[in-house]
Order: sequence, then structure tokens, then C-alpha cells
Amino acid sequence: MTSRLGYGGVLTLVASFAFLYAPIGLLVLYSFNESKLVTVWGGFSTRWYASLVNNDQLVAAAWTSLQVALVSATLATVLGSLAAIALARHGRFRGRTVFASMIYAPMVMPEVVIGLALLLLFVSLDMERGFWTVTIAHATLGMCFVSVVVHARLARFDASIEEAAMDLGASPLQTFFLVTLPLIAPSIIAGFLLAFTISLDDFVLASFTTGPGSTTLPMRIYSSVRLGVTPEINAISTLIIGFVAAMVAVGLLARRVLRA
Repeated sequence: MTSRLGYGGVLTLVASFAFLYAPIGLLVLYSFNESKLVTVWGGFSTRWYASLVNNDQLVAAAWTSLQVALVSATLATVLGSLAAIALARHGRFRGRTVFASMIYAPMVMPEVVIGLALLLLFVSLDMERGFWTVTIAHATLGMCFVSVVVHARLARFDASIEEAAMDLGASPLQTFFLVTLPLIAPSIIAGFLLAFTISLDDFVLASFTTGPGSTTLPMRIYSSVRLGVTPEINAISTLIIGFVAAMVAVGLLARRVLRA
């Protein structure tokens, strides 16, 4: 690797990874800190994980975030996959440019603008803000990323495989579920994981669209951090890191199995 990148490239790569992951490593390390001061090491301890179980507000917010992320990622995967299929399989239909622009726009538009627009929409519909408004907001953003990931796979897809299946007597619906879907499943899984992570991480959209009793974990952490970072926040952040890492590992394993 050194001969390919050169020592300057290797140092840049190492520095980049250190910049990204050193703060995460410190967060995980200090989640096992005995001291109440998050910047002073007082010895190894798991007391804050035990204390976290008794923190009803953080636990409730974490459970809400997981529920929102799971439901919104599922909706985003279904809608985003359908949008990708429409773009990849239906050629230059009327309104394609507008349709594609509407998919890509939320990815580059500031989340403050999207959050305010959704807030005005929910108010105009007299829709009570809570779990479902946050879920709809996250699904709206997540489906755009899913659509891009799935469309990239469909763009490289060999359509002759589908034609061969239909020549052998398969209906279009059978061809999709028995041929197309298994081949694009890795990209669908990747899109689901991406939408799930975006929802779990989001703060801006949730702050605009949430209501009483549906506070997400990023919002709860933000409100707590304003009063000072506590070791319990480090502990729950470490658990989330572990959970997301496990989800990524499961996704990679599923992709390997599907490709086999």
C-alpha cells in the first residue's frame, strides 16, 4: 500500500481516520469512566451503564428513536425502491426531469428548509405532531437516498436476464420477485441501512415535527448537553455505536449471502 500511495498519502489517510474515529474512541473509553467528570479518568467502571437503565427519559427517547428509525426506514425503502424502478425502467416519460429533481432536491436542500416546510404542511392539515409526523419527515428524506442507491444498481443491471425469464414463461410480476428483486436486494439492504442511520441521527427534522411524548434521542441528548455532558450520555452513545455497527455487519453478511 505504501508503494501505491506514497508516504504522504499514507500519512494523510491515517490522519483522516484518526480525525474521524479518535473522538468516537474517546467517547467509548470515557463511557467506562468511574469519575462523574467526563474529562478526568477515575478508573474503569460500568456504573454508568447500570445508571442508564434507571434513566427513564433517555431510555424512552432511545426507544422512540429506534421505533421511528425502523418504521421510517421501511417506508423509505419501499417508496425509494419504487421511485428508482420508475426512473430506471420507464425511460423518458413525461415529467421525468421534474420527478428526478424532486428526488434529488431534499439531499442537497438544507434540513431547516425541509423541516419548516413539513411543519407548515402538518399545521395546514391540522395534523397533531408526534410519532407519525416525525416518521413521515424521516421517510421523506430517507427515500431520496434509497432511490439513488437502488437506481445506481438498476442502471448496471443486465435487462437480458429479465427478458430471458419472460421468454421462459414468467409473468412480469414473477420476473420481478424471482429474478430482479434477488439481484438488487444488496442495494435495497444498503438503502435501508442508510435510511435507518439517517433517521437515528437526525435532529433538525425531528425538532420541527415532533410533539409531546415523542422526543427522539438526539433531541434529548441536545437538551442534556446544554447543562453539561454526563457519563450516561457517553454510555448510551456507545450502545448506539455498537448497535449501528452490528446493523452494518448484518447488512454486509446479508449482501454476501445474497451474492453467493
